[in-house]
Amino acid sequence: MLVPESATAVGQLEGRSAKPVVTRWVEVVNRGPGKLLFNATFVVTVLLPTLLAVLYFGFIASPVYISESRFVVRMPQKAQQAGVIGALLQGSGFQRAQDDAFSVHDFITSRDALLFLDKDLKVREAFSDPDLDPFSRFPLPWADASFESLFRHYGKHVAVNYDAASSITTLTVRAYSPEVAYQVNTMLLRMGETLVNRINERGRLDLVKFAMEDVAEAEAKAKAAAVALASYRNRRAVFDPDRQSALQLQQVTKLQDELIATKLQLAQVKALSPSNPQIPTLERRVGGLTTEISREMAKVAGGGNSFTDKAADYERLQLERTFADRQVASAMTNLETARSEARRQQLYLERIVQPNRPDEALEPRRLRAILATFLVGLVCWGVFSMLIAGMKEHRD
Repeated sequence: MLVPESATAVGQLEGRSAKPVVTRWVEVVNRGPGKLLFNATFVVTVLLPTLLAVLYFGFIASPVYISESRFVVRMPQKAQQAGVIGALLQGSGFQRAQDDAFSVHDFITSRDALLFLDKDLKVREAFSDPDLDPFSRFPLPWADASFESLFRHYGKHVAVNYDAASSITTLTVRAYSPEVAYQVNTMLLRMGETLVNRINERGRLDLVKFAMEDVAEAEAKAKAAAVALASYRNRRAVFDPDRQSALQLQQVTKLQDELIATKLQLAQVKALSPSNPQIPTLERRVGGLTTEISREMAKVAGGGNSFTDKAADYERLQLERTFADRQVASAMTNLETARSEARRQQLYLERIVQPNRPDEALEPRRLRAILATFLVGLVCWGVFSMLIAGMKEHRD
């Protein structure tokens, strides 16, 4: 059967469109310049990077030794804990000190820690060893030799990982010799312990210092109150108005009893013998007792020099002294409590795993790095090849 030319063209066009994209791509890249471009892309994205990776990781890259240690920061205080480590700490009467652990972490990765390491262990010289490859040696080919560059280089070699569930911190140190890795890890732990001890000392001194200041202030007030009371006693010639008033009233009571007895005797004498010569004597005695009682009562209540007048100021001074003494006692109690609290809140950096001295270089993982480079190159080659095929097909 004859097929119209236009129908044949349409069929060819439909057949061309129905071809898989990959098939069309293969056809395009296999035609002349596309084939050469395809081969060049494969060389640039796969073969060349893989060859460089084999050369660097196989023959040039310096071995990296890793030293690890684990520690936990805790304080001696019982608390509810979660997990196995938490139960262990709770059973030993210790509580995890998370905030202080973060302080240790920040110090380990700080510039201050690097300064101490460079001063004692010469880490700059260790990182600048001429035997190291150019991409591991400090400074890097595109960087300067400033301290900031050294700090960035240091950050790639020291890592701190914190496990929130167990509160265990893992300190990892990478170096190009096993001895340097071990020494840096050990010194970082030692400096962390020094930091914790400094925090302990500062907290203890602050607690006790403030409590001792309160005690000194209370003692000064107590001394001032005692001096004021003693001065008042000397100035007003009184020791204790209440007690002295009681004694004075006892004397008045005796005089009143004697006055009553004398009046009774006078009345009896007048009744029996109105002209008895004892009557004037008894009358004078009654008058003298009455005068004495009035004089003694004036000492207790009445006049500007009475015990009642002195008692108001005396009670005020006595109350101030009592309050000052109680304040001293309270301040002393607070001081003892502060000392006990300072001892109870001591922090401890407990090493769970001591730093190890590595005997084998764990990095770089040479075979894995080469294989990863090859796989990434294949992916890049596939992407670029698809783009090139699409552009060629669009042009055709």
